[in-house]
Amino acid sequence: MQLYSYKAKDSKGALVKGQVEANNQAGVADSLMRRQFIPISITQIETKNNIKMFDNLFIEKITLDDMIMFSRQMYSLLKAGIPIIRAMMGLADTTQNKQFKNVLIEVTKQLEQGRDLSSAMAIHNEVFSRLTVSMVMVGEGSGRLEDAFYQLAIYFEKEQETRKRIKAAMRYPTFVILALVAAMVILNIFVIPTFASMFAKFDAELPLMTQILIGTSNFFVNYWWLLLILGIGAVLAARHYLNTTAGRFKWDQHKLKIPFIGHILKRTLLARYSQSLAMVLRSGVPMTTGLSLTAHAVDNSYMEKAIITMRQDIEKGDSLLRASKSSTLFSQLVLQMVAVGEETGRVDELLQEAADYYEREVDYDLRSLTAKIEPILTVFVAIMVLILALGIFMPMWNMMSAIKGN
Repeated sequence: MQLYSYKAKDSKGALVKGQVEANNQAGVADSLMRRQFIPISITQIETKNNIKMFDNLFIEKITLDDMIMFSRQMYSLLKAGIPIIRAMMGLADTTQNKQFKNVLIEVTKQLEQGRDLSSAMAIHNEVFSRLTVSMVMVGEGSGRLEDAFYQLAIYFEKEQETRKRIKAAMRYPTFVILALVAAMVILNIFVIPTFASMFAKFDAELPLMTQILIGTSNFFVNYWWLLLILGIGAVLAARHYLNTTAGRFKWDQHKLKIPFIGHILKRTLLARYSQSLAMVLRSGVPMTTGLSLTAHAVDNSYMEKAIITMRQDIEKGDSLLRASKSSTLFSQLVLQMVAVGEETGRVDELLQEAADYYEREVDYDLRSLTAKIEPILTVFVAIMVLILALGIFMPMWNMMSAIKGN
């Protein structure tokens, strides 16, 4: 919530000034008009808070589990004929997430003031996405709000399942890489300095590989603080760059080309796109509006721009098939499904089949990911062992040969 100052005129034409908290200027204007004030100017007040950057560390996050439970329970309660306000109050009382509980309480207050559920949820856009709000709005308009929450529950469950599969597939390579990093740190701090002191007693000429290892170890031991500062600085600089529009776009574009996992990420995004667009079209949302909502749902600025371009092409008169072809994002099989869907008037059903196809492909790729990465990790470990053998044990063998020769 942001703090805004406003100037407005009341019903008698008198000037009124004040401050109010809201998510955006539209929320302020809406609040003033409900009080029969006519807004003249609305200005955001910049607040200074030195600990603002640490606030998120202590706020309980609202996860997909919370959204799934919320959608499932709303579907069940509304289907049973429970009034919306009563259903929201019941969910606010039973939820275990304190942050989510506060949000539901605020939504309930808005409902009691006569606001629609979709409008009340739109105020908390950091919790409820535009896709979620639009689905609820369509459900309100069609009188089938429970169906909207059912479709949202299915959508959130599939999203959660995909994330869990990706995390499970990345667990093994992440563990191996962390183990290798820990091994390198231990070798540079404890093992190599021990051998270096032993070699120094013999005052023998050391091979180049041994000199490199000893030099690297000395730099690590003596200048670890510099490495720590450089590491933290690199992380902060990367985070700052990724928070910019251009940086986020470049990263979202290049991560789809990362070996082994880039094509998996791309198929995951395409599955999310197909699933989201199929869901909103099934609910009766127009194609162009559905593409705008789906663009925000994919959570990738590079693909979001491509989908917005598709929407613009459709607004100019192109079909979904031609717009999809020009985007170069989709495989031939999916393009055929879109073509058949447009011919038969069943675009939502064919997009759902495309989403299922991509999910099966992602599932297969994730199962085979470990088998693809494991040989590379094995070769990398073998190279490390070879370097250590050449750098540490060869001088020892040469010294033993020299001793025996004497």
